[in-house]
Amino acid sequence: MGFTFEPARTRVVFGRGTAASVRDEAERLGATRVLLIARHGGDEVAAELGPLLAARFTGAAMHTPVEVTERALALLREHGADGVVSVGGGSSTGLSKALSARAGVPQIVIPTTYAGSEVTQVLGETASGLKKTRRDPAIQPDTVIYDVDLTLDLPLDVTVTSALNALAHAVTARGNENPLIDAIATKAIEGILHALGGNPSTVDARTELLHSAWLAGTCLANVPMGLHHKLAHVLGGSFGLPHAATHAALLSHTAPADLSERIHDTATRFGTATSLRELGMVESDLSRAAEISEHPDALRVLTNAWRDVPSD
Repeated sequence: MGFTFEPARTRVVFGRGTAASVRDEAERLGATRVLLIARHGGDEVAAELGPLLAARFTGAAMHTPVEVTERALALLREHGADGVVSVGGGSSTGLSKALSARAGVPQIVIPTTYAGSEVTQVLGETASGLKKTRRDPAIQPDTVIYDVDLTLDLPLDVTVTSALNALAHAVTARGNENPLIDAIATKAIEGILHALGGNPSTVDARTELLHSAWLAGTCLANVPMGLHHKLAHVLGGSFGLPHAATHAALLSHTAPADLSERIHDTATRFGTATSLRELGMVESDLSRAAEISEHPDALRVLTNAWRDVPSD
């Protein structure tokens, strides 16, 4: 079997204290006036940007609602920004990608969770209660700055759900016909489960989780969306379920048998939801969610995930 592989164009800066390089990275991209997307933890980055900071937007939301993007786009244009820097989780990253694609400006993403979307050309946007996903090279961030120090105060519950979200990306890619993607996926899976096997709040564990999330996101950039991600997008975009927690709850019901129990045990150990019922999903909505996903196995998987029983 053959495959096609096109390496990503994203520049990656990884380490501790690397957020201090954000001004240099922005200038490297030719940006002179930057719109900063940051709800929490953006003060340090704002200070580092110095005179390059044109404005700050704090209204990023889960599932990238188009009406939020339009408000941020208006702010970008009002201040004549020619670059975007985002600090935060998947919501901030999604908004940065949506703005960059619309305005044609370079973007720098500084993740503070393990979302992984910062290294993909994938964008999921929500409009009229439906979340639609598209791939486009113009969506791919120009630079990603991974700063372990910015993840050290991430609450434990968010750490675990976000890490399991990253794990879902790698699980989807494991066994890929491209041996490089398969190897990266395997490395990411073992890294995430190893870090969650002990105390995930240590610096070493945070480093391993962030490193593994980068690897898992790299996998996601090179494989098509599987059933797991289709369902997560439907549940988030149409039923309002939280993104990372939904991935975590679904994962043990969509993962291969050799990983399913291990993932379920890991989630249970930290008190993370392992069923859609725990996230507030109503059983009567399962059929509608399956219909929207347009996948023949959707209802079976959703039912198992709602009841928290092993996939058959």
